[in-house]
Amino acid sequence: MQGTETLTGFKKYINLTRPHTLTASFVPILVGSAAALVYDTIRFDIFICMLIATLLIQSATNMFNEYFDYKRGLDSKESVGIAGAIVRNGMSPRQVFTIAVAFYVIAALIGLYITFQSSIIVLIIGLIGMAVGYFYTGGPFPISWTPFGEIFAGLFMGTILIVLTFYIHLGEINSFIILLSLPVAITIGLLNMANNIRDRVKDKRSGRRTYVILVGKNTAILTAAIALFIGYVIILYIGTIHENSSVFLLLPLLSIPIAVETIKLLQQGNKPIELIPAMASMGKLNTVLGLLLTIGLLLQAIFY
Repeated sequence: MQGTETLTGFKKYINLTRPHTLTASFVPILVGSAAALVYDTIRFDIFICMLIATLLIQSATNMFNEYFDYKRGLDSKESVGIAGAIVRNGMSPRQVFTIAVAFYVIAALIGLYITFQSSIIVLIIGLIGMAVGYFYTGGPFPISWTPFGEIFAGLFMGTILIVLTFYIHLGEINSFIILLSLPVAITIGLLNMANNIRDRVKDKRSGRRTYVILVGKNTAILTAAIALFIGYVIILYIGTIHENSSVFLLLPLLSIPIAVETIKLLQQGNKPIELIPAMASMGKLNTVLGLLLTIGLLLQAIFY
């Protein structure tokens, strides 16, 4: 996680992308592609293109976040959990915004290639996803200022991205891929919630009405625990009962200790700096659960 140190040179540009958040973009591509392999072969060029495009969009979304939060006076040199490109590392707001737009343009060009290889639906959903990325912190009514930030993050970066990846490879959608997407979507949404728990005091002061601010820290943590429980129940279902079940799909259950530890860290921390370990743990949970699910799907594709 980012602290409050000043970065220079190439490091400040890398930090601008907020690397610790990028697992939320590549894990869904891995899961969606591995799920497609259960049914058929996939095109490696499409897989790589989707991986690059989603990393660019996620990075650009983080940059827009940095830009608009600075413009609204929300960030300072002491702020925890930001890239600090503007307030600490000497980049101008214009630089940050320009890089974000450039990333979007490159992602759109890659998206056009994917569209020509699959369906116009891909382009439409891709453009909607880019709009959500921009308006998450931009525009007159930013999504991140509402109680629905976690839902939008989980839906678009989790369920829609996984299902879209599956669709691009196979040209169809089924209940199996929708169910598979939900545990990943939950951890992505909760990554946002952990961020909002950390920033709740600053957010309330700025006028944000996030879910955490509306219900309070304790209820938000309880919500997170219930959501994780539901996610693991879904994993149990697709691993044992669903028509495409296999024992390999139970591998994500190995991430339960990380989930328990994450909830404990959220309960123990109060100040922003104290909640950095909880943020890191939630990011780790998203990565580990997603990778275990990917491995399980690959094993199912090989042995079933």
